[in-house]
Amino acid sequence: MDMTQERLPSYRTSSARPSPIGSVFEAVREIRGRRRLIRYLAQADLKKKGTDTLFGNIWWVLDPLLQMAVYVILVTVIFARSQPAYPLFIFAAILPWKWFTTVTTDAIQSVSGQDKLIKQLQFPKIVLPAAAMLGGVLEFSFGMIPLAGMLLIMYPSYISIYLLWIPVVAVVQFFFSFAFGLVLSALNVFFRDIGNVARHVLRLWFYVSPALYGADTVATVGKAHPTIYKLMQINPFYTILNSYRNAIYYHTIPDLKGLAVVLAASFVLLFFTTMIFKRLEPAFAKIL
Repeated sequence: MDMTQERLPSYRTSSARPSPIGSVFEAVREIRGRRRLIRYLAQADLKKKGTDTLFGNIWWVLDPLLQMAVYVILVTVIFARSQPAYPLFIFAAILPWKWFTTVTTDAIQSVSGQDKLIKQLQFPKIVLPAAAMLGGVLEFSFGMIPLAGMLLIMYPSYISIYLLWIPVVAVVQFFFSFAFGLVLSALNVFFRDIGNVARHVLRLWFYVSPALYGADTVATVGKAHPTIYKLMQINPFYTILNSYRNAIYYHTIPDLKGLAVVLAASFVLLFFTTMIFKRLEPAFAKIL
């Protein structure tokens, strides 16, 4: 794809930088003006992932199922804990969590991994993490296939109208993930250890989120450790994962109030991370 086919944004020198708020609006214009490029980069990344492995993008169907099997054996067999329809219970959390970890990892490498392209061409660098986020949405859609299969084959009684709330929860998760991945993509240009640190942080984040357990377990912890309980509730994925479970497992409406708070916080975070990205962007080509 020829990048010159897209509308060229106006570039400024470092002596004429826009205001912090102006840089955010500039980023929005760049994303809107480069929609075709973002789609192309996302499709190219998906194609590359599909050709680099034997099963290609089918791994987005197999991987969450394999993770689910491991945790089902760990919890129900080794720890002997009972939970009705536990494979569906845990899959409802593993699938969105895989989406979050995948787009975060891809976003971290999205700018630093395109050093040759950045040095050769002048284009808004924010399209790179944006393409990683779009690619993650497409991959997440692959993950809906095993979920649909589980509901149709194993748990037909869990099929309900509340499943239509899944896209609503996914939108909230998308904006939070974009804000989180955007700043990491910029920082990784200057600190290449970001990827290594992120792997450990994400692993810890998974275990303090209600993925292997539910909100009732968190409430039980709160009786003995109220401070830890409050910290766990602040975690955005406390609301996000519980909302997915409400729609998929409990046949109830997601935590709309909690989702509204997470969405508002995500917009605020996205505003500041965009400012950081735009402030660091002029130095990318020099550092890379």
